[in-house]
Amino acid sequence: MKKILCLLLFCLFSIVGKSQALYKETAHINDSIDYYLEIAIFNKEDKKSFNKAIVYTEKAIEFAKMHTDKSKLANCYLILGGIYQDLQKNDEAIENYIRSINLYSKDNPNSNLALAYYNLGKCYLEKNKADLSEIYFKKSASLYEQINFNDAIELINLQKAIIQKEKGNLFESERILKSTINKIRNNDAFNDTKVEAYFQLGEIEFLKRHYDIASIYYEQALKTNLSGNYNIALQKKVLKRLSDAYFETNEFEKSNACLQKYVIISDSIGKYYNTFVSENTFDKIQFDKQLKTIEELDKEKKSQQKTLRFSKLIVILSIALISILSLLSLSLYKNNKIRISTNRLLKDKNKELIIEKEKAEQASKARSEFLATVSHELRTPLNAINGITYLLLHERPKASQLNYLKSLEFSGNYLLNFINDILEINRLESDKILVENISFNIKELVDNINTSFNEFIIENKINFHCQIDNRINYNIIGDPTKISQILINLINNAIKFSKNGDVWLTIKESKKSVDNISLFFEIKDNGIGIPKDKQDAIFDSFSQGSVEINRTYGGTGLGLSIVKKIIELLGSKIELESDTNKGTTFKFELNFKKGELHQKPLVNNVSVEDNNLLFVNKKILLVEDNKINQMITHKMLEKKGVICTIIENGEDAISHLKTNTYDLILMDVHLPGINGTEATEEIRKFNTQTPIIALTAISLNENKEMLMSYGMDDVITKPFVPTNFYQILACFLSRANREENA
Repeated sequence: MKKILCLLLFCLFSIVGKSQALYKETAHINDSIDYYLEIAIFNKEDKKSFNKAIVYTEKAIEFAKMHTDKSKLANCYLILGGIYQDLQKNDEAIENYIRSINLYSKDNPNSNLALAYYNLGKCYLEKNKADLSEIYFKKSASLYEQINFNDAIELINLQKAIIQKEKGNLFESERILKSTINKIRNNDAFNDTKVEAYFQLGEIEFLKRHYDIASIYYEQALKTNLSGNYNIALQKKVLKRLSDAYFETNEFEKSNACLQKYVIISDSIGKYYNTFVSENTFDKIQFDKQLKTIEELDKEKKSQQKTLRFSKLIVILSIALISILSLLSLSLYKNNKIRISTNRLLKDKNKELIIEKEKAEQASKARSEFLATVSHELRTPLNAINGITYLLLHERPKASQLNYLKSLEFSGNYLLNFINDILEINRLESDKILVENISFNIKELVDNINTSFNEFIIENKINFHCQIDNRINYNIIGDPTKISQILINLINNAIKFSKNGDVWLTIKESKKSVDNISLFFEIKDNGIGIPKDKQDAIFDSFSQGSVEINRTYGGTGLGLSIVKKIIELLGSKIELESDTNKGTTFKFELNFKKGELHQKPLVNNVSVEDNNLLFVNKKILLVEDNKINQMITHKMLEKKGVICTIIENGEDAISHLKTNTYDLILMDVHLPGINGTEATEEIRKFNTQTPIIALTAISLNENKEMLMSYGMDDVITKPFVPTNFYQILACFLSRANREENA
């Protein structure tokens, strides 16, 4: 595997060399990028100094960005992802691999793009996300087939087999492994791959508890390794597992011999590589203990054999005791019958419990799938209701109609919040939730939340007090979306249950180190409070303490359940202090990594209401099959002076864009024929500049990271809030204007 990775790196720098020859006028820039990359790889591979490797790679990235060299910038992100992958920091590696993929040209398949997909698949495999890893391995394999890189294809097949084994599909994994061995049987270049394939077949048989068959495959792996390019690491791994297989079949001498060989190899590695002495010393101590245990078991077995021979003599003397033993045997027989009967009854009851458990799990799964499906399907008609209501409210309705439309707007927003809460609960209870790690400014986040609550605060006559520790003078790295969900739910409850009162939001630094910081959050109010006897159930789904509270204050009863689940997902817990008519306090603490010091942010946001001229005569392509959604979106764009063209399917959109240009594309994800993600992939092969924004009634199986990996620039969720809709469009249109004027 290392040979193939080295070959890919060689290809990478060959491409860099050709680029230098073609662009002589920028040779000094390219030399700087290549120089820093070479130093980074040297520090990583030879000196094992990963911090320096990261520093020099980021310097190469700065040069590539400064001179807008997309090809070299993609190579830099690919190498940086590899460094983080070696450090087992899979989230950072994934982020850089996705950046490199988005920069590589899809028109000319190359080994670097294939390597990026392959490494991305390995990262998701390490994170136990087999489904995502499978997607990227398939993309990598497709590219390697196009460039006839057969060595890499066989490696990917091996990874696919390991994925199937991890999923429990042992038969499919075994089929792929045997097929791989047959294809490369007479090819010495694949010797390491053959060894790994035999080893994985042994692992499958070990899982089946067929230890004798497993030992045959392990022995074949050793034989294959010795016959080709001898790989010490593989030899150690196989010897250890072969020892385990012999141990399970009570072949202690063979097990002992394998461990002896393992220790000898470890000692030889330790003497040759001083950097690994401490690790091998630890291994040797561990395996010395195992050798001692095996030797003791072997002695015990020999002792038992001597005891058996001695027992034969005892049997002769025991004949005189037959009558007494017969009576004892009869008693034992009766007791055994009672025991068997009791065990049979327990087994039957256990089977019944297992069946009931499976039924309960199936019912829970069916409930989640049903709620997710219903909430997803409601979004399309709800988009029509909210969209048409918004349009009517902005077309000067009669005074008699205004109250009706306001009521309809309120009901639509309430229903949307309810659907979002249901979908969020189902998402949190599934295994598909992802935690982001991005840099953000906690003060700016709180300011935005505060602004969004202005009308609600005025309506309820609340004195809102926001206190943020001034020592927090740097960005933090975490998941701003989930932090926003927590704060919005808790502040919303505090305002709702404290009319004419006070609400306090306090954020302060609790502890910190060089790289990390812990923040303490407290949301406090002096409202109606929560009775002591209701506090244990207040975090349950659909719970609001009492029917009277639900009727008086409204709401779904899902907010606190969502908050509790998100905080637990982030590795913490929430504390509650409250009593009737004495207010309520929620407290929790979260850990973050430190980011950069605060800088004045670039003004990327554009106020749409104050910059309507930004939209005038802009050309936007809407790819949408639903007639009502077409009408609503078209009307909303038309109000801003946008020239909107509508296409109903992905195939026609691809063909149309080959001969027409637009300032922005709105792409529905669920289309007839090829879907929006597939259409976006095809468009990016010939158009990498035009922003493409996804429109989707997002489901449990979709997330922003997945959609953007296909080449989309942002995601708007249906039914969309008009102000947010215009704000996102304005951001991309203003960015395009700046690039044109630059």
